[in-house]
Amino acid sequence: MPSVFRLFSVLPLWLLHAIGAALGWLAFLASPTYRRRFLDNAACAGYALADVRAAVAHAGRMVAEAPRLWLAPESPACEIRNPECVERAWSRGRGIVFLTPHIGCFELSVQAVSQRWSPVHGPITILYRPARQRWLAEVMQTARNRPGIAAVPTTLQGVRQMLKALRRGEAVGLLPDQVPPQGLGLWSPFFGREAYTMTLAARLVQQTGASVILARCERLTFGRGYVLHLQDLAAPLAPELEAAVLQINQAMEQLIRQSPEQYLWGYARYKQPRAEMHGSRDAAEGGA
Repeated sequence: MPSVFRLFSVLPLWLLHAIGAALGWLAFLASPTYRRRFLDNAACAGYALADVRAAVAHAGRMVAEAPRLWLAPESPACEIRNPECVERAWSRGRGIVFLTPHIGCFELSVQAVSQRWSPVHGPITILYRPARQRWLAEVMQTARNRPGIAAVPTTLQGVRQMLKALRRGEAVGLLPDQVPPQGLGLWSPFFGREAYTMTLAARLVQQTGASVILARCERLTFGRGYVLHLQDLAAPLAPELEAAVLQINQAMEQLIRQSPEQYLWGYARYKQPRAEMHGSRDAAEGGA
């Protein structure tokens, strides 16, 4: 493991966030491609750079805080707001699908949920794609398989494990604004522009009757910690797949507009899907 990664895992949050802010602006100024994508994506949502300039620094903070989130024995302080909606969802006994976009510290949202509810309701299952670097892949696998968290790969077997978890009445977590592989999504409007959008989140809910909880983990200033905001989906998920996917996209838009300065506008949301993960559609459609 690179020594800088080890160093970042023990630095205080305020210093990590200061370093990260500088890295975020360095990347923004040094990469015309990244800068253009950032500005174009923000413009689709109606934001100029002046409206979301803080997001440049937050993107760097996300990178700088990752080693600490993955390697530190304890998670940073995270206040949970509106936990009542999750308690109501547990009382229905059908499992929970937590959905969060690439906003704030989405990595910590899983840890906070698992610490609060996994001792009673079982682990939260999440999908992850292993990193290409061997050392980083090993770190991610260890970090994301913390007590109370079951990290499964983006494969047919991983999707099956998510279905099984929901049928046991447990929880799963997804980032539905992540571009899925070819054949595992459909084109749906996102901030008024067609984006290839995963169908997995909608299919999991439709097949299991699970509750949907929307999450947004806000990063506080000066390294003071985080706040995890939780809320119900505004209306039951539509039974038609296309309508359900659009409904989830609109829910993600709502969360992003609550804190646009912490959204990852530089993410390639409107890219063409890649070709892989064959067979996962069958798992999501036909069950485990």
